[in-house]
Amino acid sequence: MAKRRMPQSDRSFFTRLSQSIAHWTGKPQTFIGAAALIVLWALSGPFFGYNDTWQLVVNTSTTIVTFLMVFIIQNSQNRDTAAMQIKLDELICRLEGAREELLDLEELDEDKLEAIRDEFEQMAAKARKLTRSAKGESTD
Repeated sequence: MAKRRMPQSDRSFFTRLSQSIAHWTGKPQTFIGAAALIVLWALSGPFFGYNDTWQLVVNTSTTIVTFLMVFIIQNSQNRDTAAMQIKLDELICRLEGAREELLDLEELDEDKLEAIRDEFEQMAAKARKLTRSAKGESTD
């Protein structure tokens, strides 16, 4: 099934850039290329006498790449989470009997989320107990 993409004009430059970088960096070829660069750097050590500049090159390069990738990854994660949340909200709205007050859970404080999680854990425990008793199993 082919992925349906948004028209380029509907996405900001940063969104297009971050999606492209995230897609490109997630490929095995990119990992192999990065590993090859590290091997080349390590092999070049004897030619530079393992001096401070030789070490500084890899330290600075990896720090810069890591720093920038944090923002790319966070942007991708934010978009993915928002899209998934919207899809789940749509499903909740369409299900008869679903509790619509759960639509904005991501906006609640941690203690309120824990209370709701506890409620669902109790419901699950009760359902497991009923299933076991229906099957004639021990409810310990």
